[in-house]
Amino acid sequence: MQEELKGTVERITFYSEEDGYTVARFQPEGRGDLVTVVGNLMSVNVGASLRLEGFWTTHSKHGRQFKVINYQTVLPATVEGIRKYLGSGLIKGIGPVTAKRIVKHFGLETLEIIEHHPHRLREVLGVGKKRVEMVTRAWEEQRSIKEVMLFLQSHDVSTSLAVKIFKHYGDAALDVVREDPYRLARDIYGIGFLTADKIARKLGLPSDSPQRVAAGIAHVLSQFVDNGNVYAPQGRLIKEATEILDVPADLVETGVVRLEEEEQVHREDITYPDLSQPGVAIREEKAVYLLPFYYGEVGVANRLRTLINVERSRLAFYQTANWERVFAHLAERASQPLNAGQQEAVRTALTNKVTVLTGGPGTGKTTTVRTIIRLLEARSHSCALASPTGRAAKRLSEATGREAKTVHRLLEFSPQKGFRFQRNEDHPLEADMVIVDEASMLDLLLTNHLLKAVDPTSHLLLVGDVDQLPSVGAGNVLRDIIASGVETSPPKLGGIEGGRRQVAVVTLEEIFRQAEGSLIVANAHRINRGLMPLFAKGATDFFLFVEEDPEKAADLVVDLVKTRIPRKFGYHSFDDIQVLSPMYRGAVGVSNLNARLQEALNPPSLAKSERRLAGRVFRLGDKVMQTRNNYDKEVYNGDIGRVVRLDLENQIMVVRIDDRPVPYDFSDLDELVHAYAVSVHKSQGSEYPAVVMPMLTQHYLLLQRNLLYTGMTRAEELVVLVGTRKAIAIAVRNDKIAQRHTALDVRLREAHITTNRVD
Repeated sequence: MQEELKGTVERITFYSEEDGYTVARFQPEGRGDLVTVVGNLMSVNVGASLRLEGFWTTHSKHGRQFKVINYQTVLPATVEGIRKYLGSGLIKGIGPVTAKRIVKHFGLETLEIIEHHPHRLREVLGVGKKRVEMVTRAWEEQRSIKEVMLFLQSHDVSTSLAVKIFKHYGDAALDVVREDPYRLARDIYGIGFLTADKIARKLGLPSDSPQRVAAGIAHVLSQFVDNGNVYAPQGRLIKEATEILDVPADLVETGVVRLEEEEQVHREDITYPDLSQPGVAIREEKAVYLLPFYYGEVGVANRLRTLINVERSRLAFYQTANWERVFAHLAERASQPLNAGQQEAVRTALTNKVTVLTGGPGTGKTTTVRTIIRLLEARSHSCALASPTGRAAKRLSEATGREAKTVHRLLEFSPQKGFRFQRNEDHPLEADMVIVDEASMLDLLLTNHLLKAVDPTSHLLLVGDVDQLPSVGAGNVLRDIIASGVETSPPKLGGIEGGRRQVAVVTLEEIFRQAEGSLIVANAHRINRGLMPLFAKGATDFFLFVEEDPEKAADLVVDLVKTRIPRKFGYHSFDDIQVLSPMYRGAVGVSNLNARLQEALNPPSLAKSERRLAGRVFRLGDKVMQTRNNYDKEVYNGDIGRVVRLDLENQIMVVRIDDRPVPYDFSDLDELVHAYAVSVHKSQGSEYPAVVMPMLTQHYLLLQRNLLYTGMTRAEELVVLVGTRKAIAIAVRNDKIAQRHTALDVRLREAHITTNRVD
C-alpha cells in the first residue's frame, strides 16, 4: 500500500552516480526514530526537506526500508527543519553557522523574512550588507529556478544539472528544454544524449524524428572522439547509432547525409596503402568526421608540409657546420660525451626543419635537448620550450634550467579574447626553434594550433616516447608522423634536398650507465621487448607484492600508501606517492581505491568542511584532478591539486593547482574527481617519486604492454606492483595497440612528406 512520508534527510549512506539510486537515513516529521529510505533521489543533499511517496518493504539483511516511488522537495515547517534546510548549502551566503543564528533570531518566520523582508537579516549577528545581497540574489535564483527544477526532476535530471541548465539559458530554460531538449547535450557539460533523450521521449518527441536521429548520430560520433578516434567508419557509426536509437538503419543513413548537407560532418573515402607493395591498399573505408577534427587533421598535414617545404631556415648556419669539431668541443667540456645516437639527434634537429626524437627511459633524451639548447644559445638563437601539461612543463624547466610553458600558455590562449590562441599564422612564435616534450600526449586539435603558431622559417623538435599510451584527446599524432614514411629510403642529412623535405626521426636506444642500475629503467626496456620484468632480492626501486584476492589487494595498496612506503622510504603519502590503476571499476579500480584512500589519508573531522556531490564527498585537504579543459580557469584535463578552502556559505571550493589557487563554484564540481588514485591514461606527462600500481587478472581486458610500460615509467624512484605474475605476464604478452581511427599518416604520405628514420 502506497504511503506518504514528509521529513528531512539526515544522512546519505550510499549514492550511485550512474542511476541516482540512494540509500539515506530520513527523519520523518512527528517521529523520533530515523528510518531508512531507498530509491532514485537524484543529487538530494543532507538537510533537504522532502515529501516521499512509496511503500514499506523488509530487506533480508538491512531490515525495514521505505522504497521511494516519487519525491518532491518542500519547504520545511519546523524550526529544526528550517535550520537544516538553510544550512544544507542550498542558498549561497548561508552556511550551517549562519543558518543557526538566523533561525534562532527569526524562528518559524525565517523563510517569510528571507522571501519578503531580506533587509531584516542584518539584525542577525555577523550578517552584513554584502551577505544580505548575496542571500537575496541566491533566494531569487532559487525561486526562479523552482519551476525548472520541478519540471526537470520529473524527468530524472539531478538538481546540480538543473542549476547548470538554468544558469546557461536563464529564463528561457524551460522553452529551450521543451522545444529542443537535445540542445542540452550540445550546450552543457555533464548532460549527455541519453539524459536529453529521456526528456525528449517524455515530452512526446517521436523516436524516428529527424531531430532525434541527428542527435543520436552526433552522440555516437562524440563517443568515438572521446575514445581517441578522429573519425568514425561509416559502417560502425550507422550500426551503433541504429542500436542506440532503436530505429531502422536507413533512417540513420539518411541522417548522416543530412548532417553532411548541413555542414555538421564531413565524409571522405580513406585508402590505407600497403607500404610494402606500392599501389596496393590494405583497406578502404568511408570516414565520417565531426568538422573540427576533419579541419584539424587536414590542417596538421598541410602545416607540416608548409614548414618542411619552405626553403628558408633561421638555423641555416648548421647546414655547413663542422660537426666533428662541434662534438669534439662539446666532449671536452662534458663529464660524459654524447654517444653516437645523441650526436645524430643533435645534428638532425639543427639541420632539419621538423624532427622527432624518441626513445625509452634512460636513453638520454633530456641530455640531448640540453645540448641542442646550448648550441642554439651559443649563436644567440632563441628557443621556446613547452609540454602539454603543467607538470611536464615544470619537469622540462627543471631539467633544462630554462623557462618551459604548457602548450596553451606558449600559444597565449585567452578566454578573455574570444577563447582563442593569440599565437597563430598572423602572430607566430618568435623562436628559432620550438621544442615540445612529452609529444606523445599531443592530441590532434592542440597540434594543429601549435603548428599554426610555428613560423615557417623556424625548426620544430618533438620529443617523446612513442611506446607510451597515446594522447587522452583524439588522435595519435606522434605515432602517425613517425608511421607516415617508415618504409621510405632515408635521404642524406643536411643540404637543401635532404634536410628540408623530410620529418627526420631519431630513436635513442642505448641505456646510459647511470640508468643501468635502476630496475625501473631495465624493466621498462624488458617489457618493451616482450620480456617479464625482473624482481631481484636486493632490489631498491622495483617491487612486487603478490596478492590474488582483489579486496586484500586493495587493503594492501592502502597500507602501502599510508604506512609502509612512507615508513621505509620517507615519501609523503599525498605529495610523493601516486596510485595508478588500469581500470575504474572493481575492488582495485580507481573509484574504489579513491574512496578507500580518502578515508585512510583524509578522514572526516569537525575541523574539515566538506561538500557532497552525487556519490562523492569533497573534503578540505582532498587530492583532486580536473577532468576537462576549462579555459576560463586555465586548468586542463589531468591537472592535479589539493583542496585548500571549502566555503559552504559562499559555495566555493578553492583548489591549489601548480602553486596557484583556482576557485570552483559548487555547480562546477562535476569537473573534479578525487586523485588519490588515477587511471594510467590520466597520468601521462606526469612523474611521481613513487608509483603503486595494482595488476590483477580481473583487469585482463585492459592489461596491455604499453599500459604497464606507461604506468611504471611515471615513477622517478620507486615502483611497487600489487597483484600477480600472471596478470603482469598477460600485459607483457599483449602488445596489440588499440587501433585509433586516424588518417594523418595517410594525408602526410599524400602530401609527399617522407620520414627519415635515423637509428
